[in-house]
Formats: sequence, C-alpha cells, structure tokens
Amino acid sequence: MRNARILALAGSTRRDSYNHRLVTAAAAAARAAGAEVTVIRLSDYPLPLFDEDSEAAQGAPPAARELKRLMSGQDGFLLAAPEYNSSITAVLKNAIDWVSRPAPQEPPLVALRGKVAALLSASPGALGGLRGLVHVRAILGNLGVLVLPDQVAVPRAHEAFAPDGTLKDPQQQAAVEGLGRTLAEVAAKLKA
Repeated sequence: MRNARILALAGSTRRDSYNHRLVTAAAAAARAAGAEVTVIRLSDYPLPLFDEDSEAAQGAPPAARELKRLMSGQDGFLLAAPEYNSSITAVLKNAIDWVSRPAPQEPPLVALRGKVAALLSASPGALGGLRGLVHVRAILGNLGVLVLPDQVAVPRAHEAFAPDGTLKDPQQQAAVEGLGRTLAEVAAKLKA
C-alpha cells in the first residue's frame, strides 16, 4: 500500500481546543500506521462568512484558496468537530462552504469528492458531541466524501485529557488511535 496523505483539523479556533487535542492524538496514530499527516488549525485560515456576492465581486479570499489547495492534495481527512448548540460549528461550516466552491478549469468539489474522512468530537457535555457529528456526516456525505462508519465522541472533555494530550481513559485513547489507523489504512487502499 502506498502512503495516504491525510489532513487533520478541528472545527474550532479556540487556542486550547479539546477537539484539537483529540485530532492530534488520532493524527499520531495515522502517522504511525504509515500515513503522511498534516495537522492544521482553522484559525490559520481566517475566512469571512461565505457570501456569493462578495465571491462574485472579489473572488475567493486567499485563505480559502490556500485551504482548498491543501485539501485538494489529500486522500483523507481526520476531523474533530465540536458541537455547538447540537450542530456543526460556524467556522467549520464556513470553511466547508468556501472550499466547496467551483473554480474555472477544475472538477466540481475537487477538495472533497472521492476523499475519505473519519470523525471525532469532544465536548464537555454527556454525549461528547454526537449530535453535531450527525450533521457533519450528512454535509460531507452530500459533498462526495466517504465518511467511515466508526466515530469517536468523548464526553466531559474538560476532565478527559491528561497533561500530555492523551486521553485519561485507556479505552477512549485506544478508540481514537484505532480510528486514526483505520483512516490511514482505508485511505491507502482507496489511493491504490
């Protein structure tokens, strides 16, 4: 199997994001399984709210073009998606909206279609962000992303992490690592 390229990101811009910690742990496991993993923060790609009139007048902003270029070169995505009010975060939805926009001389949904994704979430709540993952799964699936059926949701995230960024619960840590490995393996097989 050839090494898969995976982009890992959290749908949060908070500096000490639980979801960034979570996706970093999954990324380490995907890397150990042979994938080339790039971990980014959406805060490094500041985007205005998607507005078709602005896009028509000024084109996509540079951060949107760069994020789309980066995503287009990947085979898969590790996505830790926080849940805000039972749904997807605005910053994540906005990023998806920008990278899904067509550009001249490129295939539709070039940054998304045909890629594979694994979903995770961490939340201070008792469900660990499960309700938001339902929406993320639906959005990505509609855009042509193959979303793995397994996912990990970590409840009580404010108590879940050790100082080194790993999860205190060995079963949760194993599930996160397993999801990272599975994504690396599936992405490599699809790439082959």
